[in-house]
Amino acid sequence: QFWIKHPEECYICVELVGDKGEKTSTVKTKDGEKEVKTEDLEQVNPPKYEMCEDMSSLTYLNDASVLHNLRQRYFAWMIYTYSGLFCIAINPYKRLPIYIPYVVQSYKGKRRPEMPPHLFSIADNAYTDMLINRENQSMLITGESGAGKTENTKKVIAYFAIVGATQKKPGEQDTKKASLEEQIVQANPVLE
Repeated sequence: QFWIKHPEECYICVELVGDKGEKTSTVKTKDGEKEVKTEDLEQVNPPKYEMCEDMSSLTYLNDASVLHNLRQRYFAWMIYTYSGLFCIAINPYKRLPIYIPYVVQSYKGKRRPEMPPHLFSIADNAYTDMLINRENQSMLITGESGAGKTENTKKVIAYFAIVGATQKKPGEQDTKKASLEEQIVQANPVLE
């Protein structure tokens, strides 16, 4: 199977029927057979890579495969996907229950491969590296207007505030939960 460009759906999956020399191939689409330039065919990944969490592991890394993987994950409300060192976020334009305290605790202290892709995983790994290596860390949140940069930045800051405020120092006794203001003050050095 191969991907070919489509005017409405961006890319569609087709079956190779035959080659007509080096430059032209016949493919079968849902609308019947048609001839295309062989160079326009892009490989489809094996089924085991369907909705993969890290696109750098795809056998065939091409535009169609990347877009297909992101689309399939988005349809399942999996808005975060890794691509090597990067975490791609697709704005769902609705509130999802993926930032609740239970999720924060689930990602706390976990290495990236241990949990599904999430902004909290990236934030926790940066926070942990800062504590262990005693070196500054940074996160770059980029995207088009309306992509969710501000919301993702707020989620990272909230994560740092919660995790930073709940870290107990050796010999420290459990006290009442810190207020939001106290959490932000305690996390301020991290944010700077």
